Amino acid sequence: MSPDLTPGIVHRRGRLRVYLGSAPGVGKTYRMLDEAHRRRDRGAEVVVGFIETHGRKHTAGMLDGLEVVPRIRRHYRDAEFEEMDLDAVLARRPSVVLVDELAHTNIPGGRNAKRWQDVEELLAAGIDVITTVNIQHLESLNDVVRKITGIPQRETVPDEVVRRADQIELVDMAPQALRRRMAHGNVYKAEKVDAALSNYFRVGNLTALRELALLWVAGRVDEGLRDYRAAHSIDRVWETRERVVVALTGGPEGETIIRRAARIADRTAGGDLLAVHVTRSDGLAGASPGALAQQRQLVEDLGGSYHMVVGDDIPTALLAFARAHHATQLVLGTSRRGRINRFLTGPGTGQTTVDASEDIDVHMVTHEFTGRSRLVPKLGPRHSKRRSIAGFAAGLVVPTLLTAVLSQFHNSVNLTTDALIFQLGVVVVALLGGATSALLASLVASLQLNYFFIPPVHTFTIDETNNFIALIVFAVVALTVSTVVDHAGRLTTRAARATAEAESLSTLAGSVLRGADALPALLDKTRTAFGLDSVALLGRDGGTIARSNGDGEPAADHTVTELPAGPDALLILAGRRVSAADQRVLTAFAAHIAAALERDRLATAAAEVEPIKAADKMRTALLAAVSHDLRTPLAAALAAVGSLLSADVEFAPADRDELLTMANESLLKLTALVDNLLDMSRLQAGALTLHLEAAQLDEVLPRAMDSLADPDAAVQPLDLDTAPPVLADPPLLERVLANLIANALRHNAPGAPVLVTASHHADQVEIRVVDRGPGIAPEDRDRVFLPFQRLGDTDNTTGVGLGLALSRGLAEAMGGTLEVEDTPGGGTTMLLTLPAATQVEEEQ
Repeated sequence: MSPDLTPGIVHRRGRLRVYLGSAPGVGKTYRMLDEAHRRRDRGAEVVVGFIETHGRKHTAGMLDGLEVVPRIRRHYRDAEFEEMDLDAVLARRPSVVLVDELAHTNIPGGRNAKRWQDVEELLAAGIDVITTVNIQHLESLNDVVRKITGIPQRETVPDEVVRRADQIELVDMAPQALRRRMAHGNVYKAEKVDAALSNYFRVGNLTALRELALLWVAGRVDEGLRDYRAAHSIDRVWETRERVVVALTGGPEGETIIRRAARIADRTAGGDLLAVHVTRSDGLAGASPGALAQQRQLVEDLGGSYHMVVGDDIPTALLAFARAHHATQLVLGTSRRGRINRFLTGPGTGQTTVDASEDIDVHMVTHEFTGRSRLVPKLGPRHSKRRSIAGFAAGLVVPTLLTAVLSQFHNSVNLTTDALIFQLGVVVVALLGGATSALLASLVASLQLNYFFIPPVHTFTIDETNNFIALIVFAVVALTVSTVVDHAGRLTTRAARATAEAESLSTLAGSVLRGADALPALLDKTRTAFGLDSVALLGRDGGTIARSNGDGEPAADHTVTELPAGPDALLILAGRRVSAADQRVLTAFAAHIAAALERDRLATAAAEVEPIKAADKMRTALLAAVSHDLRTPLAAALAAVGSLLSADVEFAPADRDELLTMANESLLKLTALVDNLLDMSRLQAGALTLHLEAAQLDEVLPRAMDSLADPDAAVQPLDLDTAPPVLADPPLLERVLANLIANALRHNAPGAPVLVTASHHADQVEIRVVDRGPGIAPEDRDRVFLPFQRLGDTDNTTGVGLGLALSRGLAEAMGGTLEVEDTPGGGTTMLLTLPAATQVEEEQ
């Protein structure tokens, strides 16, 4: 049934309010019902579409006074289930409807597979919806939650559905408080509480889920703020959170300013540290890749992120990056140039950045390398418009100034000296403005040298041939020198460009080699390195494989560039126009991306094969065990039972008892072996259920010895009664001790007892099972814990080699460890470490 929309009337879309929980049981449904009562009291028409109380009396009590739409019943697989009656709610057309558990999968039979699709219909009909969902059910966090809790979430909701909500309210609770609620029976039934507290609802799990929820909501708030600023054309920086950008040149002062910036970011909670290195052809090309790598590592160690951008104007590139990331503060090091250098070249990067920073605070950090650069700056021939104008002005002013100065020493300085000084002036102009400025300077210098210094002075007439030749040579040398300087500058520029490209590729490769998720890391580096708005990797079918989007708004001159990334993918670059000089480096980036994509495909294929390989290995070992080790007790039991059933032989009572004993012992061996195999399979599948409690070692050890083949074996306990109780599952601890003691008895020296001792260290209890056997070589200590490994034993009648492997698995499942030590004087000591069961405050 579709919503009843009257033709010709425009229905507004309903508003969605989501109560987002950090974990089950934090009170989302209760808060939703409380909001429903508040709206009802204000006159809103509120109905309950679907509420799941989970038997919680306080939640169920909140339903009193609210209209509940009857649920619809559906049959599925010989059972009957209740679902929200979507059509009934649409027909009722309330102003507000409550729909619990947004990620729920509907029972087959309705028109929508998911409950969030039902909610979409309600919103399209103009009905406001209040709903709930837990953070673990968001699609983008599904794999993260599985890694944290070990439990996959089969019911998920697309993030975009929740992001589109008009209001999102986080329902949160401290892990300890939530565990107290569970212990009091306010979340789950009593029989489920212990298992829940020891598995999904561990403090670490709840803390991690809480952080995920806070970060997701914070990201949603950032998105809303960016949308608001874009809608209202707000370009100013809003200092809602400190974001500190530190500019790196690759110089020796880098570590000092990084640490200073980190201290600034740490002054406020949630401050971000971003480091940026601007690569350009005429400024930072001399930066050491090794120094930048060390500085990058320092930034990441301090919790920041490293970025690299390409820009011909460093102050502009720095401020553009800072504004794109909504930075509130920008940290730079003071100039390494000396005073004369600054006088000749004017204000540097720091001063220019300060002048253009507007609402971004700029910190100039002093350091020990301030003012220690070379006297003559390294200037390349590719200049900005400002530098070109300055070069032409210098071509006019420098010869004129030299003329004014040399005129004062006309009687003491000869023509040769005058020409050489003018020659030096032309070289300086060439360094400043390039070949064209030097050509102008040489022309002006030639005219002034002729007019003021070559007789007859104050005329352009030359009387002597030597002076004419000297003037011609001066002009030729000036032009030649300026051309050479300009050519050298161009070569320097090319070398700088190559260095910048090498730095980009080195940084790119480094981010992947350090273990970053390859494709996202490569796309992020491509976008930031070339100042693009977004970079996307598409398959040949048009589907998006990976994408990297910038934080800033798209540029006005937004252009799209396409590059092939291997035979099956296409790299889409959106943003500024990519120059021909950048095409070569982009091709190398695309090649890296193609290689990473192929590696991901190979890794996926290998991951699919690995479980099959492991299962095959385990199956082979299991078949070998069954065929070899299980056959002997099975054959003995069959022989004994077969003999007893034979009507041809009359057995004496003693012989009958012996056959029954043989059958019983053989079946007990079979049972023990099968139990070990089943427990090992449960451990490997993560399906072993634990019930941890305080266990006294002096009570557990006797029960462990009763399960040995020879309960009267020489086992000597020591200091067990003085050790504190351990936090363990008692039956599993019995299995571990029994396996360790049986292994020690098997390898112990004849006549020597096996010692079982315990000691308490901090919050750990160490249990040692000591034998005086031949010991285990250091290189074999890890092998003894592998399934079906028996270190070359020829006696295969005593087990399948699972005892130690199972013992270590059970110990780790209980939060402990199992290691091998040498026994002083010879032998092997198995060291079992378990947490002490310290007195825990009763959670009230």
